[in-house]
Amino acid sequence: MTAIVIIPARYHSTRFPGKPLSLLRGKTLIQHVYENSRGAHLIGDVIVATDSEAIYDKVLSFGGKAVMTRKEHPSGTDRIAEVAASVDYDIVVNVQADEPLVRPQMVDDVILLLRDERASMGTLMKRIMEADEVLDPNVVKVVIDAEGFALYFSRSPIPYHRDEWNLLSKEQRAKSEDFASTFETRNFYCYKHIGIYSYRRETLLALSGMEETKLEKIEKLEQLRALEKGIKIKTKETFFETFGVDTPEDLEKVEKCLNTSL
Repeated sequence: MTAIVIIPARYHSTRFPGKPLSLLRGKTLIQHVYENSRGAHLIGDVIVATDSEAIYDKVLSFGGKAVMTRKEHPSGTDRIAEVAASVDYDIVVNVQADEPLVRPQMVDDVILLLRDERASMGTLMKRIMEADEVLDPNVVKVVIDAEGFALYFSRSPIPYHRDEWNLLSKEQRAKSEDFASTFETRNFYCYKHIGIYSYRRETLLALSGMEETKLEKIEKLEQLRALEKGIKIKTKETFFETFGVDTPEDLEKVEKCLNTSL
């Protein structure tokens, strides 16, 4: 199987315009993501798919590859599909442009998941160790079957630990410190989704041509479109932590993570 990483990078962002060009340790976010992706062993190439000439020029300036795409794409999936339609690779890996902590091994891991012929997509998950993440709707949770295939993704806490949660009142569940105490003492079993995907090329192209599905609209999670359409997503647990940059303040948090890893 041949594989390529395509990084969707748009300029306009409601909370952080020009985010891919923001600096972290003297390099732009997009350069961090590009170089980390390029370190994977199982890929043939890395391309940035962008709607911005500034991002395009920046990628070329550090020796990377970029393609200009249409501005009107509703999602990153649609943006990478435009590029994937013109390249000859079996597998396409979607790495987010705001994930500077992505590791080369993570890219290789999602590619290897597609050795299972039953899987049309691959993605990663990580055991949640902080109670706040269980309650945070911005941290997407996933539950899987006995063979590692995703059953569902949600912004809500899943699975719902009925007995443990019944020990807390509704008011206590709303307080992070009370929930944290129960989380730690009762050994909650909960995984967060790490948003890196591998697709069989034909699956990606088919998904980008489909209408939004009901659950996708409710949860605002694109991967639910795949599950609703019967597309099987295989998962693997990773022990690497990632942190997406959504605001300028998040850059400081990523900086701290990089300092800790040294």
